[in-house]
Amino acid sequence: MGERVVAACDGASKGNPGPAGWAWVVADESETPSRWEAGPLGKATNNVAELTALERLLASTDPDVPLEIRMDSQYAMKAVTTWLPGWKRNGWKTSGGKPVANQDLVVRIDELLDGRSVEFRYVPAHQVDGDRLNDFADRAASQAAIVQEPAGSGLGSPEPPPAPDAPVARSPRKRPGGAKASGKSAGSARTIKAKFPGRCVCGRPYAAGEPIAKNDQGWGHPECRTAAAG
Repeated sequence: MGERVVAACDGASKGNPGPAGWAWVVADESETPSRWEAGPLGKATNNVAELTALERLLASTDPDVPLEIRMDSQYAMKAVTTWLPGWKRNGWKTSGGKPVANQDLVVRIDELLDGRSVEFRYVPAHQVDGDRLNDFADRAASQAAIVQEPAGSGLGSPEPPPAPDAPVARSPRKRPGGAKASGKSAGSARTIKAKFPGRCVCGRPYAAGEPIAKNDQGWGHPECRTAAAG
């Protein structure tokens, strides 16, 4: 069995449902992106895009090599690590007796995970200094959703451009005389766990259970709070 491979995957949907895309990236020994692939999905939900990205990553990596997968999707991660065993016991039904959403993708991922050593690691999305691999996968998926064309290292594609909704580091605003602004217009500094899925001002969705913070336009990712007020 070879050394562990570190990778990331992500999906994007511009509208949810809307034009969607998926992407995965594998890193070298220094955790620098070395191999990647992205593709279009036509019109699809963000959850379908996230699950497709995971399925394509698993299908494109050696099952005999331990794999670390970094993801910013709580839904996709919980679907295949927490909820999947119960779904299988219930005949691919939820605890409420309803058919499992996106069952074909979940079943395929379950098959690809069988017998493999895979560690899932959650990483927050859209951080100014966030996980490098997650950022790469996010940009590649976003670009695939926009242009609806495949891309990747195997096709000789250039590195994906920054996503249109990527946060930008901002310097603290100062009041006349050098005093810093209080920042209260950016919303409360308090973060809570979302009770329901929603969509941030940056355009990306957040899942139930993810940390969110108040901004001038509602609730969203904590890292987007300052950007929303700028």
